[in-house]
Amino acid sequence: MKTKNIEVVVAPREPHFVGDGFRVHNFIPSGYHLDMQRMDPFILLDYNSPYYFPPTDTPRGVSVHPHRGFETVTIAYQGKVAHHDSSGNSGIIGEGDVQWMTAASGILHKEYHEETFSKEGGYFQMAQLWVNLPAKYKMSSPKYQEITKSQINRFQLPNHKGEIEVIAGKYKDVKGAASTFSDVNMFNARLEEGAEADFNFPTTHNTALLVIKGKIKVNGDKTIGTDHFVLFENEGEQFHIQASDKSIVLLLSGAPLNEPIVAQGPFVMNSREEIAQAISDYNLGKFGYLED
Repeated sequence: MKTKNIEVVVAPREPHFVGDGFRVHNFIPSGYHLDMQRMDPFILLDYNSPYYFPPTDTPRGVSVHPHRGFETVTIAYQGKVAHHDSSGNSGIIGEGDVQWMTAASGILHKEYHEETFSKEGGYFQMAQLWVNLPAKYKMSSPKYQEITKSQINRFQLPNHKGEIEVIAGKYKDVKGAASTFSDVNMFNARLEEGAEADFNFPTTHNTALLVIKGKIKVNGDKTIGTDHFVLFENEGEQFHIQASDKSIVLLLSGAPLNEPIVAQGPFVMNSREEIAQAISDYNLGKFGYLED
């Protein structure tokens, strides 16, 4: 089996705020050629590296806004976030939990720091991905998956050196907790110092990793530090990581949809006409109602 080599290592860009509750480094889409097509089906990755928010009686976050045509996936590493949407779904995720929202035909939602976390203050660390939907599912009904830490299946590494949390897809014989519309793998590798793990993905998949905590070596030679993103070449199937110290690594690999991507703000469709229709439907109130 041929080694999958690194194509590029991307350092974190200057952070910016989304709303007043999410201080993020944007990796997808970004410079180099990390555009939506290159990383399809992963069309956005914002990473909120650890950031201290002081106590407040007014929860910080992002007010009501629409989405259509894709899914949002929020992975909590520290802190707590509350979600409400116009389909009647709501939930709170904390450390180790995942929120997987399928916007599909259209939804309004809002995301805020959970009330108690806001009042007490603390460190907040989250990753949010947008996962593109195949054209045939873009106008399906919205849905919501709240995946708690206890629901996530795990592969235990030898000698109690760590574990691979399988959020979506499959790692060896362990299947992911999330239901997906296309071939998507999403793992958290939680590694003790010296722990090693191998990963195998098809050459047709777009594959990357983000070092959430610690420092790792990839394929035995390249050292990757905290908050750095690695894009792999499509050629080759297998790569190896080793933790230089206690580390957490977010791994992403998915089959590209190979469909037109037309994005405008919170809408990701396949044509300009569909974007225009999304804007019209939103303005006509067809995404439902949600109080701010």
